[in-house]
Amino acid sequence: MSKRVVLIVLDSVGIGFSADADEYGDRGSNTLGHIADSAGLDIPNMHRMGLGNIAPLHGLPSLGTTSAAYGMAKEISKGKDTTTGHWEIAGQILSEPFPTYPNGFSDEIISAFEKATGRKTIGNKVASGTAIINELGDQHVASGDLIIYTSADSVFQIAAHEDIVSVEELYKYCEIAREQLNVGRVIARPFVGENGNYTRTSNRHDYSLEPSENMLTRIKAAGKDSIGVGKIYDIYAGKGFTDHIYTKSNEEGINKTIDYVKEDNNGLIFTNLVDFDMLFGHRRDLIGYRDALEYFDQRLPEITDAMSDDDVLIITADHGNDPIFKGTDHTREHIPILVYGKKVKPVNIGFRNTFADIGTTIEELLLNEAPTTGSFASMIL
Repeated sequence: MSKRVVLIVLDSVGIGFSADADEYGDRGSNTLGHIADSAGLDIPNMHRMGLGNIAPLHGLPSLGTTSAAYGMAKEISKGKDTTTGHWEIAGQILSEPFPTYPNGFSDEIISAFEKATGRKTIGNKVASGTAIINELGDQHVASGDLIIYTSADSVFQIAAHEDIVSVEELYKYCEIAREQLNVGRVIARPFVGENGNYTRTSNRHDYSLEPSENMLTRIKAAGKDSIGVGKIYDIYAGKGFTDHIYTKSNEEGINKTIDYVKEDNNGLIFTNLVDFDMLFGHRRDLIGYRDALEYFDQRLPEITDAMSDDDVLIITADHGNDPIFKGTDHTREHIPILVYGKKVKPVNIGFRNTFADIGTTIEELLLNEAPTTGSFASMIL
């Protein structure tokens, strides 16, 4: 039984397209593989843990001996968005995908939203967030109309200039949309700037549907700590957490994770590092993505050095977002799994048939429950 598990999701760091990738138009995608091929990856710590043993990665040869257990998992839920991936990790499988709106939202949806908020809207299309605020930012500033857009994911995104619509007011509009819609997430996208030169701020806020009972709620019910770092709290609509802190960057997320590891807590520390996805995957920024992976790897020893003898660290992802693949959206990929701890056996945990094996394993480690189908706890300890 472990005292603590530190679960870090490298948001969008997939490791190769899944067998059903054709259904999503994603055959050929490979986030880690293509970054390694095209830009090179200097990530010695994750390499030693066994990242190159999971799948072929240029410059990261398979090792005879690793410092961690390693494997990969496929997603069985329908969809490839953040909420779907995280919910499956925690044990909730979606048999139907969240609704998406490739042609924008219906007149009925927009009319109801405008009536409830008292503001008109512009946009209402699939778009890159950074592109649409520069396309429509001047019009928004002049009129006060809210910029509405979506993506290939199940999201209703509302962008507004912080000088025109206060962050608090924008959050209220998102709460209204959350009550009206069945999308996976409603996202507040505040921005600043002027004259077509606009940039998003770190005051983003996600409003997710509430999940069912899962790993988090069971850990909390058992009297253990369940701590969220980053946007994790929002992804699960706050359900199952005993403490949480929002972060504005990967750097801050890593810092806060280390702070929690150094504290006297007992349970789960669950971190999402979103920059990989938000800043580099969606923007198809190959070099930025590479640099972010190398930065995380440089900081990784600080996390492992802070861990106690009984702690277990799990590094994984929630989907892919291949920076050299077509489009600007998530990719349906397998996710890597690295499991490190002073008492963890550096074994190959193999190919897991669902992301949920991660949550099942964590519950066995923390709650001292009888082995459950899918858990790899007995393989690593």
